[in-house]
Amino acid sequence: MIEDWKPEDAYQLALIAGRYAVCRLPAQAELPDWAHAEHLLSITWRAGETSIVCPERYVPPEVKAERGWRALEVSGPLDFVLVGVLSGLLLPLAKAQVSVFVLSTYDTDLILIPEVQLERALGALGGAGNLVK
Repeated sequence: MIEDWKPEDAYQLALIAGRYAVCRLPAQAELPDWAHAEHLLSITWRAGETSIVCPERYVPPEVKAERGWRALEVSGPLDFVLVGVLSGLLLPLAKAQVSVFVLSTYDTDLILIPEVQLERALGALGGAGNLVK
């Protein structure tokens, strides 16, 4: 259970350079040429939408997007048998009233935080025993 999370379950995270945007495109949209990768690019398709996370400076102003996100990467690779990685990280953020947007890859998890809440997020994660570089 989330309440059973212990400080020894702490993780190391790295703050990825840059500001990111979470963009919403219509379902089955073509990959736009402005979707560039530096440190992070995520494209997720589902029946009702196409979502793109990329550096915000590449996103045209007319694109529906939430801008101003910073990205924290959990040091990995994380083994698939690990249980509760995200709950252990998200619980302190929820208690600190920090909004999140979460992405997972084969090797790790990424937590996007609004830049205006970044200091609060770093304090909450550090206070829970995590190391953020």
